[in-house]
Amino acid sequence: MADPVLRSVHVHPVKALRALDRAEAEVEPWGLAHDRRWAVVDARGTVMTQRRHPRLALAAAEPLPDGGLRLTAPGLEPLAVGVPEPSATLTADLFDKPVETVPAGGAAAAWFSAFLETDARLVHLDAPEHRRPVDPAYALPGETVSLADGYPLLVTSTTSLDALNALIEQGDHAHEGPLPMNRFRPNLVVDGTGPWAEDDWTRLAVGKVTFRVAKPCGRCVVTTTDQTTAVRGKEPLRALGRHRRLDGKLVFGQNLVPEHTGTVRVGDPVKILD
Repeated sequence: MADPVLRSVHVHPVKALRALDRAEAEVEPWGLAHDRRWAVVDARGTVMTQRRHPRLALAAAEPLPDGGLRLTAPGLEPLAVGVPEPSATLTADLFDKPVETVPAGGAAAAWFSAFLETDARLVHLDAPEHRRPVDPAYALPGETVSLADGYPLLVTSTTSLDALNALIEQGDHAHEGPLPMNRFRPNLVVDGTGPWAEDDWTRLAVGKVTFRVAKPCGRCVVTTTDQTTAVRGKEPLRALGRHRRLDGKLVFGQNLVPEHTGTVRVGDPVKILD
């Protein structure tokens, strides 16, 4: 088997929207630059995700040089949104925990409300260095995270996806496979390791940047959502339920915390340190 390398890099500027492929990305303490610094909230301030709103997969956000976004979605005119001034904050509810965010303007609210056909607002995480701590059960003091589900980065491997697709092929929903990697919405995808090798990693280096493995990633209904059509199926949760159950959760991929900042690039060597 060839030496492990970084196969691809992905960022999600707005939580739950379409992923963007990148040749390289800056690693910040709380995640990749431009990854999940924005989110959409409902009228109660609850962060909206593909768990309940799969249609979010059809919208995209491209970062602008000034830190803002260019939003696109089927049936709507593109919209440029600037970074809002932190003159007032909105307490967003992210998995039943409060996070202070800064609401974007009324144009962004109208755009997302029209797209989702319900009241919605766009919010920005202005100060990731102190707004949201990583789960203290898996973090070192002072570690924070963006608006990602719980950890700064997610890594997956191509060989584990191949192994999972083989399991799907043997199951009762074989017609749904093979599934693409975007179902799992990773930041980093590694090539050249053995299937499920990431189960045993505790530290790794991608190029010159090192990461600590926090815990396996428990998977939810989002993985059953086709990221190009927003249509849901049954896989991969059926196959994961039969073969990849750990502590009551269905797992695929590993959550990472950066040990320092730097740049990761497609083609970087990946070294398993521990």
